[in-house]
Amino acid sequence: MQPLGVALVGHAFMGRVHSQAWRTVGRVFPQERPVERTVLAGVDAARARRAADELGWGDATDNWKEAVLRDDVHIVDICTPGDSHAEIAIAALEAGKHVLCEKPLATTVAEAEAMAVAARRARERGVRSMAGFTYRRVPALTLARQLIQEDRLGRVLQFRARYLQDWLHDPDAPFSWRLDRARAGAGALGDTGSHLIDLGQYLLGDTLDGVSAQLATFVDRRHAPDGTPAQVTVDDAAVFIARFGGGTLATFEASRFAAGRKNAIQLEISGTKGALSFDFESMNELSFYDATEPSGTAGFRRVLVTEPDHPYLRAWWPAGHGLGYEHAFTHQAHDLLTAIHDGTDPVPGFEEGLYVQQVIEAVEASAANAGVYTPIATS
Repeated sequence: MQPLGVALVGHAFMGRVHSQAWRTVGRVFPQERPVERTVLAGVDAARARRAADELGWGDATDNWKEAVLRDDVHIVDICTPGDSHAEIAIAALEAGKHVLCEKPLATTVAEAEAMAVAARRARERGVRSMAGFTYRRVPALTLARQLIQEDRLGRVLQFRARYLQDWLHDPDAPFSWRLDRARAGAGALGDTGSHLIDLGQYLLGDTLDGVSAQLATFVDRRHAPDGTPAQVTVDDAAVFIARFGGGTLATFEASRFAAGRKNAIQLEISGTKGALSFDFESMNELSFYDATEPSGTAGFRRVLVTEPDHPYLRAWWPAGHGLGYEHAFTHQAHDLLTAIHDGTDPVPGFEEGLYVQQVIEAVEASAANAGVYTPIATS
């Protein structure tokens, strides 16, 4: 059977992580159709060739259009800065290639809408697309969703979400494309806050009605690695309150200035029957509180999410042998391949990615208007 050929576009941090996922997915989750790392595309031919050799890709090119149109490419994996997502994804879908696109889906709602339209048209031809909100595939968070769906929390009253990092806390940290609005679309709000927005719709099965927000940029000028001064044009931190359509009250915070926090995705979900708590810095653990127990013995209990009957874990190691950051990307690749094989739509799709972009736009509009409540303008 002809392998499913993958073209990877972009080979920096995310490209390296995705390369590891494509390398391991067939070994951990046996596939009906083998997967082949066919070609890696970058902006510089020599660098792309070095990255392809290092990361295990068969060919390399500095022309992503050439990679997308190859007959031996069936899946296009987009790991570039956000300003190129729409062009690459739409071209790939129109060429009949399945697409995995890193988050956030685009830099503007208009771009995300165009991508969603292209995805709907491609779906009619059996071509699939997925937005790369990978934290859905962390087993503890997949388990949390199951518990909520099983009504273990009852009616969900409050959703508290924080994504905290500190890699920009040092004012001398160098300028990067993530600090350029034209390339990134937004700062902490889009880079990490987008994950929180997606986890809200994933865990609760609901979407936000509107937001009231504040944004802050703490260091507005930095230096590029070559010493050239550059203006920071995105937010360093974002906070907003919101309400889901079903009535759940929500708070969100995203920061790249949270000293001491490296990759802290902290969630607490409170309901009438119980609560859940999670921190990605202890990613193999989920805390569960059963409010129906007698108060004398009730309390949050630590669930070590490594049992074979926990989500995705049967394919991995014996109980107690935890997973790491990279493994959720392997789960993501597995879920995409399964959807392609089964002829079903993978989730989250571009429609879910568009919704996240619409929330980001509403947050920015609210912050620009002194935090005035701003409805989510869904299409």
